[in-house]
Amino acid sequence: MSNLVNVGLTDRVLRILLAAILLGIGFLDNPIVSGSTTKTIIGAFALIPLLTGLFRYCPLYTLIGLNTCKQH
Repeated sequence: MSNLVNVGLTDRVLRILLAAILLGIGFLDNPIVSGSTTKTIIGAFALIPLLTGLFRYCPLYTLIGLNTCKQH
């Protein structure tokens, strides 16, 4: 396993689910958020958990020394 993998399976699934929820709130018509700027900001913040989940790498985890990926 590469040194650039520090996000485990459960963590990865939760990140992608969070991103999907944030994207839904940010870009779909809904009664939760009404302002277009707020929706855009929420949608943009969805990219962080989406990208860290897809690439299985979290730079913050590297800084604090955390690794949720199971080692063999």
